[in-house]
Amino acid sequence: MLLAIDTSTRSVGLALFNGFQVIYEAVWSSRDFHTVELAPAIAAALKKSNHTIADLAVLGVATGPGSFTGLRIGLALAKGVALARKLPMVGIPTLDSLAVAQPISSMPMAAVLRAGRGRLAVGWYQAVNNTWQSGRPVEVLTPQELLKQIQNPTYLCGELTEEERALFSKNLPNIFLASTAHSLRRPSFLAELAWQRWKAGQQDDPATLAPIYLHYNDPVPG
Repeated sequence: MLLAIDTSTRSVGLALFNGFQVIYEAVWSSRDFHTVELAPAIAAALKKSNHTIADLAVLGVATGPGSFTGLRIGLALAKGVALARKLPMVGIPTLDSLAVAQPISSMPMAAVLRAGRGRLAVGWYQAVNNTWQSGRPVEVLTPQELLKQIQNPTYLCGELTEEERALFSKNLPNIFLASTAHSLRRPSFLAELAWQRWKAGQQDDPATLAPIYLHYNDPVPG
């Protein structure tokens, strides 16, 4: 069984996945209380699904981009469990788990999450062989800067405020805005991606796995 942990932003998620069924999934909004909420939430997930930590075979964790504090806490807890239980660990870029949940389209896609101070971390994707694949470096942009970059029909999904959704909604036909439900980062998709990597023989070293932090106008190499 795989435990997936996503603490990239204030939207926190946990999932338990056994390869063919999502046994447990929870998403909640944390007011930067990741430190006190995460471990009890994992204990509750295991208890509610009638499992114990001894049933875990692998850990999947979101690596960002995202909040410095949130990512650090999620990675630290996952690493602690992996090292203590001698479990393999798989890191998944946070925006990939959002992108994989979206319907395939001929349009390019911009997937976003909160980057602090009113900015967005933006991942650019193209549909290739019926899957979303990253096509450009991740960037940190203001909503207005993102709007200027979208010159052709583009599908937009992810964490947006009410004001930002209103801003982008006014810019049809270039922007096709995902529903709020499709914009939610679900840890079950993170779990599926981590499971696929693990089954393919890919895993990360808990000692060296590091989160992705972004600064304004500081792209991440693709």
